[in-house]
Parts: sequence; C-alpha cells; structure tokens
Amino acid sequence: MKSPLKNKWVLITGASSGFGAAAAKAFGAHGAKLLLGARRVDRLEKVDISAKKAGATQAWFHELDVSQTASVEKFMAWAKGKMIGRRSRALNLHVLVNNAGGAHGLDPVATGRDADWETTFQTNVLGLLRVTRAALPLMPHDAGASIVNIGSIAGRSAYAGAAAYCAAKSGELAITRALRQELLGTGIRVSTIDPGLAETEFSNVRFKGDQKKADEVYAGMNPLTAADIAEIIVWVASRPPHVNIDELLVKPTDQAEMGKVYRRKK
Repeated sequence: MKSPLKNKWVLITGASSGFGAAAAKAFGAHGAKLLLGARRVDRLEKVDISAKKAGATQAWFHELDVSQTASVEKFMAWAKGKMIGRRSRALNLHVLVNNAGGAHGLDPVATGRDADWETTFQTNVLGLLRVTRAALPLMPHDAGASIVNIGSIAGRSAYAGAAAYCAAKSGELAITRALRQELLGTGIRVSTIDPGLAETEFSNVRFKGDQKKADEVYAGMNPLTAADIAEIIVWVASRPPHVNIDELLVKPTDQAEMGKVYRRKK
C-alpha cells in the first residue's frame, strides 16, 4: 500500500541528531521529500545521506539556528525555493516537525546561569514560535497537513534542577494547545509528542559533554530510543486527514513517573 507520506514535503528542525535525525530516516522510508535544518551542517550531510538510503524521494539540508529570527527566515526562504524549484509552483509543506530544543545544565534556581536559561527558552519556546510562524504560509489547508511539536514529560511534571527546562516545555505544550485552536477549520493538525526518558545526546548536551554523567541517567534501565519516537512522529503525521492526535505522552516501561524509574541491579 502506498504511504500517505509518499512525495510529501516534510520539514524537520534539529535534524542533525537524536529524534530529528531518526525522524528524517523514518520519513525517508515512506518516500517523503525532506527539508532538514540544524546548526551542525556537517552532521546534516550524514543524515541527508541516511534518509536517501532509507528511500526519501528527495532530501535537502541547510543551516538553521531557531534561536535567531534571521536564520529562520533565511532557512524558510531556502525551503520555499526548493519546493518551487522541484517541478511545481505549489507550496505544499505537508509536515512540520518542531524538534529543535534541549536542556542546558541541571542547576537549581539559586545557582542557575542566565546563558543556560536564555538558550533553553530561545530554542524550546521562541524557536518553536519563529519556525511555526514562518512555515504556516507554506502549509496547505484542508489537506491533512500536520505540525508535530516535540515536547517532554518535563512539560507535565516539574523536577528539581530543571526549572527553566520544565517551564520551557510547559510553554511548548501551551503553544500547541493555543495553535490547535487558532488553526481550527484550516485542516492543519497540531500535535505534541512528549517523551519520557529517551537515550539520545540530550543528557550529553545538558551536562556539557560529560558522558559519565549522561550515562548515569539511563543506568540499569531500558530507555526509549530516537527510533521509537521517530516511528511515533511518522504515525501521527500519517493518520487520515480527519484524525488529529492532540497530545501523546510516551514513557519507557521502566519509567512510571518523572522520578520513579526501575533500575536493574548490576
């Protein structure tokens, strides 16, 4: 059976690693046409190749820093040019995956750093708003187009040392809910996928390259993988046009709540 995503344009932010890179490969396997953005262009090249090998009809990549309005506007102008230049005058961005984000540091409020807080909000909140605003004119109405935002269990349950990150992901959830109301009647679906513990580069970035600390986060348990979340993103985006998966909280079996994790003894 032909995939409903075959030859559809899919734009993924934060596509250089983690959920974004896995989503590029997963959408590629459905024959989608990909527009990939991230700050690390050297990594994007590898993801682009991987997506094409998986079956992407087309795959293109370009530098994108969602924390900078100028970068977002430049990226979207590039994306528009790619869509128009591919034997079509129609601008039909079928899926937008707002994946760019991440946490920075695990300090309590008393010793938190402005730079960490600002980066967290710039990427997870303002970046989400910037990219969505720029992408909406490219998305068709009444065609089952989808905006899939990548949130976190942290947006639903706060924990110590992550005040800014939890606030930012709560913001992502609020933006998703507001946007769902604003786009009612357009046919554009809006969803949030909120993962629990998932082993990607997330913790490595949070701990500024301290791999030992990052490994301790997942020690003794079986976390989600990037491929798990990518599969869900594709599933959400490929539902029939009249079906919208509003909010999806996904946790590994070994995680019952934010701070309740089953860990096997060595």
